[in-house]
Amino acid sequence: MEKFGKAQPVKRVEDQRFITGTGRYIDDVAPVGALHAVFVRSQVAHGTLSPVELSEVREMPGVRLAMTAEDLAAEGVTDSMKMTVVKNRDGTKGARPRRPFLAEGRVRFVGEPIAMVVADTLAEAKDAAEAVWPDIDDLPAKVDVAPGGEPLFDEAPENVAFDWGKGDHDAVVRVFESAAHVVRTRVFDNRIIPNSMEPRGCFAEWDDARLHFAFGGQGVWGTRDKLAKSLGLAKSDVRVTIPDVGGGFGTKGMDYPEYVPVALAAKMLGRPVRWLSERTEAMLTDNAGRDLVSDTEIAFDADLKMIGYRADTICNLGAYNSQYAQPIQTDLFAKVASGVYNVQAVALRCRGVFTNTTQVDAYRGAGRPEAIFALERSMDNAARELGVDPWELRRKSFIKPSQFPYKTAIAETYDVGDFERVLARVAEESDRSGLEARKAASAADGKLRGQGLCYYIESILGDKEETSKVEFATDGTVDLYVGTQSNGQGHETVFASFLSDHTGIPMEAIRLVQGDTDRIEKGGGTGGSRSATVQNTATLATVSRMVTAFVAYLGEKTGAEGVSFDDEVFRIPGSNETPSMMEVARMARADDRTDLLAFSETIELDNRSFPNGAHVAEVEIDPDTGVVTLERYTVTDDFGNLINPMLVEGQVHGGVAQGVGQALTERVVYDDDGQLLTATFMDYAMPRATDLPMIGFSTEPVPSIYNPMGMKGCGEAGTVGALAAMANAVADAFAQRGVPAPDMPFTPERVWRALRAAKEAAE
Repeated sequence: MEKFGKAQPVKRVEDQRFITGTGRYIDDVAPVGALHAVFVRSQVAHGTLSPVELSEVREMPGVRLAMTAEDLAAEGVTDSMKMTVVKNRDGTKGARPRRPFLAEGRVRFVGEPIAMVVADTLAEAKDAAEAVWPDIDDLPAKVDVAPGGEPLFDEAPENVAFDWGKGDHDAVVRVFESAAHVVRTRVFDNRIIPNSMEPRGCFAEWDDARLHFAFGGQGVWGTRDKLAKSLGLAKSDVRVTIPDVGGGFGTKGMDYPEYVPVALAAKMLGRPVRWLSERTEAMLTDNAGRDLVSDTEIAFDADLKMIGYRADTICNLGAYNSQYAQPIQTDLFAKVASGVYNVQAVALRCRGVFTNTTQVDAYRGAGRPEAIFALERSMDNAARELGVDPWELRRKSFIKPSQFPYKTAIAETYDVGDFERVLARVAEESDRSGLEARKAASAADGKLRGQGLCYYIESILGDKEETSKVEFATDGTVDLYVGTQSNGQGHETVFASFLSDHTGIPMEAIRLVQGDTDRIEKGGGTGGSRSATVQNTATLATVSRMVTAFVAYLGEKTGAEGVSFDDEVFRIPGSNETPSMMEVARMARADDRTDLLAFSETIELDNRSFPNGAHVAEVEIDPDTGVVTLERYTVTDDFGNLINPMLVEGQVHGGVAQGVGQALTERVVYDDDGQLLTATFMDYAMPRATDLPMIGFSTEPVPSIYNPMGMKGCGEAGTVGALAAMANAVADAFAQRGVPAPDMPFTPERVWRALRAAKEAAE
């Protein structure tokens, strides 16, 4: 790239307010004098709930309202939480049991909301909530991820919510029967708690029978529609906004039970009502991620090329279907289940199980990290069992560049790719040739060193349609309206710099408008790494409309033919004048041409792109303590053409950190009664800066053919590749002792016990 060309590493402009404490999050924008809501939550995982007595609580100091499910129904709110179900293998639909906003006759996980108290102050609301003592008769708690146990719902015998499958299972059986080698692997994908920096929160206020609801989320339109439906309102009578958001990661991409009661309370009281989750409350109630086990089989021919793949998965849904839970380990898992390999015999099965634990839904990657982890962990295990180099085993089955566009066995069509080139680059960047020397140095120090490779591919998700609007304001600035939603990714920088690159409008003059149903008619929100690709494609279309209109206007105004635009200024034949787009907008305003002051365009992509890349992790293990140290981490990605390389690298770093956290430190523990034992940061170990080395990052772009700029999404890719890279590195280190590695997370105790047991067995 040229030094002053497009797609430069522009520093994030929004960080100035974030790091100086002037960001405007939910707790900052709640109306002055808003009442405080606190939720009474179940302290048992499973039980029969008697009617809750609130008469005394309603008389406590400062209390304005106390309600249960019965009170919601009395106010006409009989709706329940939204959910999506999948089709079972027999063609029926997955179980769809009612999930109430407040518990109805039964509680099913610790933290389930039972009642809500609203008071003048937070302290008064907490005091009142603590005075509520729900009468619950305990039922057996189910915490294991397997069919069986006390049924949580009549609709799900054996607690199996769905039994889904995809692929030609009979054909796959025949392929496996003819295979020269079959390698089986069991892959455990441990549960994590997302822990965004800012916990969930919301406030509601009413004005002339119209609701304004603000919350920390990833899109406004779905929440608007849900509130309107639950409260019996027209969509036009609901305004939903999102201020600054301190992290989303998929967990804030869906609605939660607290939102409708808070909105209703504000209506009943005629006062704004606010609610903000506390950290332990969030760890108990925010949707968790992962939590599945996959039994995989890979079939190879005599030349060790992959010819078949099977995966049988059981996933934990928690106590209820969350909004997108059922599709995560089924439809989304399937999109990249065969990875980067040329294999057409693929069969998948997944069963979702209800347990008395917190719901599980989308977490950075949503099904794609899980699928790649299962496959790439299995490929590594196969290489070890077959006695071949894991890098070479992968190369044998790569989809070749000449095979693109490539239709997978599950009917996704990958656009482009050059996996050999990416793998060669990451081998160089990670200094693979020096690995044996580093292993020897570690061994001389009494340590075990291992290296793990993961080659991932990701499917971009979300709405393929998006709208962009550019409006010239009277004060000389420009408003850029977008349908996506920033949760901290740097949208204000990316979208403004992109518009600036293609129009010459100074970046500092561009103001991003997002997260407001009154100002933006529709949008797809943020999720599935869709934002940059679809939003900038929409902006590019809007710019094209602007240029066409301004060229016609200047031609009419000057009488010149052949007016052109070079991304910075307009060129007028026969004139030395080269007006900028801002100057032309000022001319149009002076001429009262209001039709030239706002432009909008909606686009729909034909298909989504498929970013891919290789991660190489290198760890060192101290057998005496079990401590796993991540010594080196190298990533080479194919994200197609980049808009802002600096922000792309930051997204990869963040994704890798979350994957490393799951692999090394983050462990969710429930006891046999369904009590969460890791509900504080004293018990749940988040990764720290000292747990990660400097992460090497490079790109080998193959531009996508599915959008005009050749872009591929990058937001979730770091996590998609990190899990298997870490697990394979630890397995490589353990192989030096001739023993299998334990399951993630690789905590010191687990690693130490596994190595000690192997040593004792050998003595």
